[in-house]
Amino acid sequence: MMLKVMDGYLSECDDRLREWLGSLGHLFARPEPREVFAALVDGMLSQLEKKNGWTLAQHAGHTHPGRIQSFLNRGAWRAEELEAEIRRYVVAELGSPDACLIIDDTQIIKKGTMSVGVAPQHCGATNQTENCQVTVLLTYAGADGHAVIGHRLYLPARWTDDPERCRGAGVPDTVGFATKLDLAVELLAEAVDAAVPFRWVAMDGGYGQYAQIRNWCAARRLPYIAAVCSTLPLLQRATAPRHTPITCAKDLLPTLGERDFERRSCGEGAKGQRCYDWAFVELTGNLRVKDERPADGFTHTLLVRRSVDDPTDITFFLAHAPKATPMPVLVVGAGTRWKIEEDNRTEKDLLGLDHYQVRTWTAWHHNIVICMLAHAFLAAQQARLLRQHRDQHPDQAADQGKVPRPRVGSPHRIPTG
Repeated sequence: MMLKVMDGYLSECDDRLREWLGSLGHLFARPEPREVFAALVDGMLSQLEKKNGWTLAQHAGHTHPGRIQSFLNRGAWRAEELEAEIRRYVVAELGSPDACLIIDDTQIIKKGTMSVGVAPQHCGATNQTENCQVTVLLTYAGADGHAVIGHRLYLPARWTDDPERCRGAGVPDTVGFATKLDLAVELLAEAVDAAVPFRWVAMDGGYGQYAQIRNWCAARRLPYIAAVCSTLPLLQRATAPRHTPITCAKDLLPTLGERDFERRSCGEGAKGQRCYDWAFVELTGNLRVKDERPADGFTHTLLVRRSVDDPTDITFFLAHAPKATPMPVLVVGAGTRWKIEEDNRTEKDLLGLDHYQVRTWTAWHHNIVICMLAHAFLAAQQARLLRQHRDQHPDQAADQGKVPRPRVGSPHRIPTG
């Protein structure tokens, strides 16, 4: 019986995939590229161990990878148009006004110097300098699932300062140097312009520690939760002759006592609920972030996250949120940013994002958006299963996420004298 149920569900998934791919036929001028497009998606969703030109061609029944290579390298279709369709699909399947937009980047280690954008640069996977390509990503995370909806390839200055090298890789003449922060802002602006529904922008320390994105969000009245450095500059007016002014985030730690911390989960991980001890400091009155102002009706709050097992392991988050936003909501927002790391693992481990054998600008963008499409489809099907389970077992759904909450504390306020 179970096999019949699974066979039926897989058949439904296949029908839904064919329906979605069929609706995208207008992106391709002829039937031949539509066939190769569908074959590539099938290959990425398959059980193939390696997903490069040869293996994908064999999976599609081709005798050699020529058709696939031609489709990726010279196909007359626009990756940005397919990405817009992916964004619309993800919003339709996972959209929620409480969703989160998450910024991060991923790196793919490569050999040689010819692949577009490859250069010695920091690689998060190894935490050292590697010869790699860097892609800035935007993930959309709703209550039932999450998927990547935007990407930008980072071109280091050693590329943009070398026009001949760029021409050799097919980089358009209109593409100039942009920092990863610039690219992140482009992705957020694209989502805002497309009226993507969301509640938060979330960033890890690689992006959240810089004021550029924070100020961009604040200027547009967008709530954000950003991991920041312990040296985040703060300003405090001295209120007593012997008062020691607070100049950065870590200066707040001596002012916090055990009663200021409460244990909360910031979401579910691979090993269950991710619980930390949290303290909250309102940056209002005589204490604020240096050179930054919250939008009207918003406030800055510093979240101090402390490991349960190692009290010296402390991370700071800066939240820009409407006044009176409940503290548990901020905690969940801070934990949501991990979803983009799950997306990175899925696209690499299951869909072969890092298996490609393309070098040019066009082929690279064509390949990554097809991988994004496959991932978006998987996320949507998982969300459907989750909703079905929740509808069939409402009591279990209501109990999910409950963790011990010994006390609901109040935001910590720095003494003024």
